Amino acid sequence: MTSTTSLPRYAIISPVKDEEQFVELTLRSVTSQTVEPVAWVIVDDGSTDATQTIVREYATRYPFIRLSNSRTEGARLLGSAESQAFRVGHALLARDDYDFVVKLDGDLSFEPFYFEKLLARFETDDRLGIASGIYLESSTEGLWAPVWMPPYHAFGACKVVRRTCFEEIGGFLTTPGWDTVDEIRAWRRGWRTKHFTDLQVRHHKREGSAMGSLPTSVFHGEIYYVTGGGLSFFLFKVVRRLTKRPYIVGAVALVYGYLKAAIERRPRLVTEGEARCYRRILRQRLWSS
Repeated sequence: MTSTTSLPRYAIISPVKDEEQFVELTLRSVTSQTVEPVAWVIVDDGSTDATQTIVREYATRYPFIRLSNSRTEGARLLGSAESQAFRVGHALLARDDYDFVVKLDGDLSFEPFYFEKLLARFETDDRLGIASGIYLESSTEGLWAPVWMPPYHAFGACKVVRRTCFEEIGGFLTTPGWDTVDEIRAWRRGWRTKHFTDLQVRHHKREGSAMGSLPTSVFHGEIYYVTGGGLSFFLFKVVRRLTKRPYIVGAVALVYGYLKAAIERRPRLVTEGEARCYRRILRQRLWSS
């Protein structure tokens, strides 16, 4: 592995829990990068499997890897566990000099040039605040296929954020919806967000696999409400959900989640100005579709 000093310096934070099946794929991917990170803080949130043992073995060989425990007992963290663990890791970077911060899950794999190429995209656009590649998931037939995302979205499992942008938006929230709110806050402050289709990451644990398909749809409905999304685009989301299995039930679950949050008057995670910005971006996406 070589280091390219002309490129910006990046630090990685990885919240993990019980990832013994996949974490070594992520460890191999990062340690083989053509441009290594200045630091990689892996925050273990109470794993009961061999995750910590695997990480420690790599940390003895790669000085930039640091293992931290966010707690010592088995009880789950309050709120969104991964964003809470991310905050623990971010605090440990206080003395490090870096230009970009990366939130990286422990169930991914990618090519050695991934971060070098992605960081180079930031170098050519000084208002690019948040970016990622695209992610692939395996079908039941074992074939890897890209998961569709809107053009402005950087996926939360492997998200790179310019440090100045990260500080302007106040970092990530520690509640569900953080990976939508960060982009909304960035747009409001004049930053661009996007993903690059030529940079691919394999996601070895399918989205929603931990919660299940229907709870995930309910969750997405709730998040859309608390992030200030408008009704017109929500109807578009419902129609689009009808094209995915489970078809009708999944769409009903999405509507249920949205209405549940609305009836309960869940507190919004964004200001009114940020909500208007979000709705404007969604309308533009609707008109261009």
